Amino acid sequence: MAEAVVAQEVLRYRGTTETVEDKLVVEEPIEIRLSDVPLAVVMRTPGDDADLVLGFAITEGIVPGPEAVSGVRSLGEGRWSLDLAEGFSVDPDQFKRNFYATSSCGVCGKASIDAIRVAGSRPPPGPVVGAETILTLPPLLLERQAAFHLTGGLHAVGAFDSSGNLVAVREDVGRHNAVDKVIGFLAKQGWPLPPLGLLVSGRVSFEIVQKAAVAGISLVCGVSAASSLAVELGEEFGMTVIGFLRDDGFTVYSGAERVEGVGA
Repeated sequence: MAEAVVAQEVLRYRGTTETVEDKLVVEEPIEIRLSDVPLAVVMRTPGDDADLVLGFAITEGIVPGPEAVSGVRSLGEGRWSLDLAEGFSVDPDQFKRNFYATSSCGVCGKASIDAIRVAGSRPPPGPVVGAETILTLPPLLLERQAAFHLTGGLHAVGAFDSSGNLVAVREDVGRHNAVDKVIGFLAKQGWPLPPLGLLVSGRVSFEIVQKAAVAGISLVCGVSAASSLAVELGEEFGMTVIGFLRDDGFTVYSGAERVEGVGA
């Protein structure tokens, strides 16, 4: 928590002006290396960096899973190295970003749309979740957004099971980073991942669905809208994409078969 938030003196105007201390979310670069060869610089909120590096490697298709990784090492000063397990080899030049990825862009620097469709097969069938269960998820996620409550400036991602239990929650200034942190954490617990859904605190964009697909997560929900490319990818890989999940309803863009209680 301390690393994710800093205090800043600001002027607040509410009819009159006063000097107050505000809390700001920290945004800093992390350099990700593959066996000490630089791959990418990503803007992120510090914390759970080792999970972020592992999740990034999996969802970007750099490694097939955690079994290909012998360790994630901090090199200091925001630099981390992903070390490959014996018997695995990767050409770093194949995955180098053309330029750094901002906190709002998970696929910046990719050379083409084809390059970011790294998921080579359809995710598994599960989970199937009741419509009423899905409606309970946003308040549960909000309860666990500790840094957001201090700053109002972080996204959150939660992984949930078919009963609506949040099994992992992470916050970050970038939605895609929060996804990588969750997936990196879960991958260390067991791989392949069990049938899970993903809930994001904002919109459902292409890179969110793409990362979920690579990790074998078939259901992605967001409290805001889904983009056209996110829905296109969801349909292409047989995934369930849900948006505008709030209050007493939601919109199903694709994969309604995973939502009990929603008929055509």
